[in-house]
Amino acid sequence: MTIKYEVNDEVTVYDTQTKQVELFNTPDELEFEVSQFNRSVITENFNRAVIKHLIEKDYINPYQEAKTLVFCVTDKHADMVIKLFHEVCADYHGEIEDDAIQKITGQSDKPLEKIKYFKNDRLPNIAVTVDLLTTGIDVPKITNLVFLRRVNSRILFEQMLGRATRRCDEIGKETFNIFDAVDIYDKLQATSSMKPVATDPKLTFTKLETELTNSTDDNFTELARDQFVAKLQSKRRHLTDTQQQQFEAVTGQSPEAFIKDLQTMDSQEIADWFVQHQGLGEILDAKLGQSSPSKPIIISGHDDEVIEVRHGYGDNQKPEDYLKAFDNFVNANSNRLAALELVIKRPWELTRRHLKEVAMELDNNAFREQDLKAAWHDVKNEDIAASIMGFIRQAALGEALKPWEDRVNEALQTLLAVNDWTTPQKNWLEAIAKQTIATTVVDNKALDNGILKDQQGGIRRANKLFDNKAEEVLEEFHKALWK
Repeated sequence: MTIKYEVNDEVTVYDTQTKQVELFNTPDELEFEVSQFNRSVITENFNRAVIKHLIEKDYINPYQEAKTLVFCVTDKHADMVIKLFHEVCADYHGEIEDDAIQKITGQSDKPLEKIKYFKNDRLPNIAVTVDLLTTGIDVPKITNLVFLRRVNSRILFEQMLGRATRRCDEIGKETFNIFDAVDIYDKLQATSSMKPVATDPKLTFTKLETELTNSTDDNFTELARDQFVAKLQSKRRHLTDTQQQQFEAVTGQSPEAFIKDLQTMDSQEIADWFVQHQGLGEILDAKLGQSSPSKPIIISGHDDEVIEVRHGYGDNQKPEDYLKAFDNFVNANSNRLAALELVIKRPWELTRRHLKEVAMELDNNAFREQDLKAAWHDVKNEDIAASIMGFIRQAALGEALKPWEDRVNEALQTLLAVNDWTTPQKNWLEAIAKQTIATTVVDNKALDNGILKDQQGGIRRANKLFDNKAEEVLEEFHKALWK
């Protein structure tokens, strides 16, 4: 994704020193990659297109309990995103509560109080931040992460993801969603493959900062640290007043004091420090007499729209490759894993324990029911709410996928048709079907637990109703599922 201006194009710019918006003609071609959006160029239409898609497709709903955290480039970018969220939500939902969408950054008024409300109250439902909520904040209801900025650190990215990894039974949250509008996965894939280049005398501070953040080799970290220190020893005598102020704002100390501290840190401390204090390299790489905040920012008026939405599968695979990998996994392991073999050959014998074993094994290999459904939709252009067992049997046997609820209801009708059941018996069978839709497997133990015990009287009442054959009736129901 890029924004491009030709020579002599008239562009609007915002001067960060005078705070004025001006017009000028470009002397050269200008091209901005997505990583520069909202730092070197203000792209309101890009942000609006992303937010409009998320709201109008109901990926994000400010009236629900599930919370959303949006990562922006700068505080000014966060202000723009807040404005756009309010406009889009008001258009789509008719109106929006004043406190539903809030900025929580270091520039916010009483940020810690806002974090407390975000964690404990329903509002705000959508929080927009720059870096204040990247680490150390525990809000289990965060279900959606939206990336409108890139980061160069895989460690920082994983810490940002950590804001949403907590389960929240209160709202039924078992998974979370990542909306990547800036190709951060591709960027970090390139970052993770970088080779040690710390001995290069032309190496920039920014490159060294990235290397120090991502290195897992202690010897290389020390080498990169020594290179950073050597460059800083030379650079510190030529810092502009603005650079000096920016340096001390990031580090909290003078260059001389920072050099001493950096030399005493171990490898992990160095990585942690640079993860928590991003941007130092950019400040030090600025040319003499020039600082990044004083550079005018281009205001883009380019039209923008969402033209494609892609799900990520495994290691960023294509959906068809993901489904093929799943087929290969199932067929390669069907004889090794007893629970997997049961799903394929005798699914009516499956217990809750077996289902958990299957789910855990698949999850360990990056195969989840929701991802399989999404990949199937992307490849076949059809929504199939099949169960994980349906996907397994489709992969192993070529059995047609069928929505799980439809399969359960058909099995119920099949069973109801084979006997002249009494009303209490029908009620019991309907309760079993309802619980099967909810939990996928209802085994013999489930007959005397949970809802079936509390609302239907458990196994004792079931055996009275079915002449001590409650477990046999349950087995017939399971066989009807997979006739």
